[in-house]
Amino acid sequence: MYDHMLVPTDGSEHSDRAVDHAKLLAEAFDATLHLFRVVDIEATAGPFSAGGVDDGYVEQHTADEREALAEQQATLSESIQVEATVTTGNPGNEILEHVRENDIDLIVMGTHGRSGLQRYLTGSVAERVLRLAPVPVLTVRATEASAVGSGYGRILVPTDGSERAAAAVAHAVAIADIYGGTVHAVNVVNVGDVATGAEVGVPEKFLQELEASGSEATESVADEARSAGVDVSTEVLTGRPKHELLTYIGDHDIALVVMGTHGRTGLDRVLLGSTAEALVRRAEVPLLTVSEGEA
Repeated sequence: MYDHMLVPTDGSEHSDRAVDHAKLLAEAFDATLHLFRVVDIEATAGPFSAGGVDDGYVEQHTADEREALAEQQATLSESIQVEATVTTGNPGNEILEHVRENDIDLIVMGTHGRSGLQRYLTGSVAERVLRLAPVPVLTVRATEASAVGSGYGRILVPTDGSERAAAAVAHAVAIADIYGGTVHAVNVVNVGDVATGAEVGVPEKFLQELEASGSEATESVADEARSAGVDVSTEVLTGRPKHELLTYIGDHDIALVVMGTHGRTGLDRVLLGSTAEALVRRAEVPLLTVSEGEA
């Protein structure tokens, strides 16, 4: 499933937690881990360097990043094959370029979550990578719930039966299989989309039809999991998807969320779809996003 994993790091608590998860996955999938740091000269130099910075300045910061990356690499198991790279430029652009040039099939990166700038989902770098990466992206926040254990015992797969949602299933099943975990396939009947007003309820027959469709969607995920010998649980909920899924994560001790996204098209206004955006921003556990073309 994964042969080459890219982990952009910047020394923050969030990126260090991402390295922990990347290490866990690299060991399980026997993958090469690409530790990656970008010296953002414009950001490092600050607002009073309109005339540019000299070569010595760049060389010093690059040397500092190489030293930090070497220290980080030394903490990894010798059983993990590691490639460490330090480059200069725009972080988002450099990450995406490295993905294209090195056969990367998974990006693992830290995010700021809800503590970041309001204008961005997780800061401009993570926003750009999530929106444009041609491979799945695992986003990780440094929370108590994201602490690395021995694996991923319970994996949530939100599904609406679409091809977009189905793209994520193979990834969830592969991870659950390797760790002996359980896939939780969940559909949420979005009453906000079907209700016509606060004073008007959803017709019972219509609600039953939506719940039946939700059952079909979750059973499709269950069939794929069972065919791989993976334990699976299915549930159809009614409510607001963002709220119901976040509640489900806490109530069921979910360790990882794997979900499909809109992919690269139509994302100028909405990053990954409102539900995925809410989970990346607010979920305490790691979230793996997979677009349709990446299954």
